[in-house]
Amino acid sequence: MTVLLGYDESPGADAALAAAIEVAKKWGEDLVLVYGAAPPGGMGEEAHVHRDALMEMGRTATAHALERATAEGVATTVRLVDAKPAEALVEVGDELDATVIVVGTAGDSPFRGALLGSTPHKLLHLANRPVLCVPVER
Repeated sequence: MTVLLGYDESPGADAALAAAIEVAKKWGEDLVLVYGAAPPGGMGEEAHVHRDALMEMGRTATAHALERATAEGVATTVRLVDAKPAEALVEVGDELDATVIVVGTAGDSPFRGALLGSTPHKLLHLANRPVLCVPVER
């Protein structure tokens, strides 16, 4: 089975990376880093340029996380997905039959997350598998 981590190099994602590495080690599972990068809109030449830029940001961000997880002895791969983060995690989770999806939180209130559509909030409603939401240390 697999532990999925939504990773974007934010402080919340860094906290989630540490938790995901720990879970993968304890359960003896592989770790898959997922970066969802869908540009706003989606039409025209600008969308292609924006998507390419987002994918490059994803490659850079996940490279750091991949290095860290590998150094901890966890078999890790990266998936860059042309979708919004929550949808990307659900899609890859279903494809790989992931054991758990791990994401960081930004420390927003539940109301703010619901109002603004945070990735953890969306996952709690979309995912058909456990979601581990890791808070940022304060």
